[in-house]
Amino acid sequence: MTHASRPTPIDEATKHQILSAQAMSVLDGIVVTLPASCFIAVTIVAVLWLDAPNTSVLYWLAAIFAVNLARYIAVRIIRRNNIAIERPKRALDILSLGALAGGLTWALTPFLGTVIGKGGLNPYVVFIICGICAGAMMQSAAYSRTTMVFAVPPVLATFATLLAIGTPSSLVIAADTALFGLVMFRTSQVSERVFIRSQMDRLNAIALAASLSDANAEIKQSNQQLSSLVNMDPLTGLANRTLFNNRLRKAFTDLRPTDTLALLTIDLDRFKAINDTMGHGVGDAVLTEIASRLTGLTGAQDMVARLGGDEFTVIIEGPGAEARARLIGKEIIRLAGEPIVIGERSVTVGASAGLALYPTHGETAEALFASADIALYAAKAGGRRKLSLFNPLLKARIERQRLIEATLAEALEKQMLKVFFQPQVELDGGRVTGFEALLRWTHAELGAVSPPDIVRAAQALHMSTALTAYVATRAARLLQALPGYGLPDAAVAINVSPREFSGDTLSRLLIDIAQQHDVPPSRMEIEITEEATLDTQAAGAELARLEAAGFRLAVDDFGMGHSSLAYIVSLHIDRLKIDRSFVRGIETSRQNQTLISALIGIGKALSIDIVVEGVENAAEARMLQTLGCRQAQGYHYARPMDAADIPGWLAEHAERFAHQPRTDAT
Repeated sequence: MTHASRPTPIDEATKHQILSAQAMSVLDGIVVTLPASCFIAVTIVAVLWLDAPNTSVLYWLAAIFAVNLARYIAVRIIRRNNIAIERPKRALDILSLGALAGGLTWALTPFLGTVIGKGGLNPYVVFIICGICAGAMMQSAAYSRTTMVFAVPPVLATFATLLAIGTPSSLVIAADTALFGLVMFRTSQVSERVFIRSQMDRLNAIALAASLSDANAEIKQSNQQLSSLVNMDPLTGLANRTLFNNRLRKAFTDLRPTDTLALLTIDLDRFKAINDTMGHGVGDAVLTEIASRLTGLTGAQDMVARLGGDEFTVIIEGPGAEARARLIGKEIIRLAGEPIVIGERSVTVGASAGLALYPTHGETAEALFASADIALYAAKAGGRRKLSLFNPLLKARIERQRLIEATLAEALEKQMLKVFFQPQVELDGGRVTGFEALLRWTHAELGAVSPPDIVRAAQALHMSTALTAYVATRAARLLQALPGYGLPDAAVAINVSPREFSGDTLSRLLIDIAQQHDVPPSRMEIEITEEATLDTQAAGAELARLEAAGFRLAVDDFGMGHSSLAYIVSLHIDRLKIDRSFVRGIETSRQNQTLISALIGIGKALSIDIVVEGVENAAEARMLQTLGCRQAQGYHYARPMDAADIPGWLAEHAERFAHQPRTDAT
């Protein structure tokens, strides 16, 4: 081999592959050379025997056949054991050894029988030797050593014999033989280099093709990963908004008039509170678990997607889509309410769901999604943890609420919201004990907007604190004016949403407002709903801070919820406000009379003031007074009024009660 002549180094792996290619090429060449060698040997023996029979030529022929048989057996062993591929260097050494044996046998040719005659060396023999050496060179062009070890012995023997004869013609032929040997040697070297170069080019081409194939595979894998990132939610593994939109549009493209399709939108309750108080790691674990529970409820033909945040959606196609959608919606609401164990923590969330059906609630993908979203909004507005089916009335209501949300910030900034005050009076004598601050808003497009709608909009916009500050500031201004109206001890109550009891924002806000207006906190009453008293962790600490600051605490609409009286006592509640539903028809309803009496008795036993809301006529007022109720508010005394109208009303109220006889409560 002439590897040293190559300009660049070859690594071991490449060298092994080239040697394997050389060994395989030599093996392929031997398939032709061995039969040819035997045939030519037979012709030489025939020519020599016909010229002059001599047993030596027969021995030589036998040697040729024996050597060729041995070489054939070696070839079979090399092929059967895959030596040319696994150990190509050894295969080439064996093949070279066989070639050497063959060359030495052919080197005996000039000395056989009558090869050397009176005219010198038989020209036929010289021709045959040169021919068989040239054939060996052509059949073993890939590996020069096998060629040389086979050809050199007979060429040298022929050259030496011709020189020994010494005739002018033999010397000329000897020179030709020497030249032939040199040319053959050079050609063999060049042929091997060409073969090696071709193999290097082949291997480089294979490597390039493999590299391109690997690069193509990597590109495909990258494209698949990018496709997953584009279409899949990385946290839950569900479809994302992009894939959901594409699937919903395609579903509408493929729909036939008789097909059914249902769209379910799901939103988690209290998820923001979990993220804020427990961290996003816990929030992510909650989302993953909810996604798993939701996937377990759906079939292979359904698509579950996470649209972002804590919002999920399900596309349900095929027969019975509506029934299956209702079942999935109800079950996920149930499952979402079950505890989720994260480490050593147990977390509970809730879920609300909206349902829309094709074609009843939307004939396009966009319209159906909007309808499902509206139904979800209605489920949340209706108390959460519900499944709501879309209807046109919902759409009008939601559009109204969204318009309220869109204009609330401007209304607050421009003070378009009004704070009215409804008096609270003693049933015996009519003394005014306080006022309740109530929001009023006459919208330019919608007309009168109810306080619950205003509060919901503020919550949706995270403006509850700003709204409370707006109301509390006007309550403080009224408190500043009340001593001048002859009411130095009257209180003003403001309603606070349960959602404002996370953290200490509310207490700090109200303390600041009281200090800025120089009013005693004891004359500002904070009204909360029974819902707020149920969340002891969120509300308890903040209520305690308000009580410590001196604010009065009242529970509004008492009797409509599920408050624990023991917990109310522990919070040092100052006042319970009994809901209007207990007052309606009290003059004839024994049941309501009994309930009111019981509540009044509880208030007296716990030293808590009782105020009855919604007193609308004199008959109700008289019955309440008879039952022992001391304070009330309602249209019978006054409708909510602007602060500027209070002095005039006080004058009218004083004159009215001056002409009424006092009645002692029994």
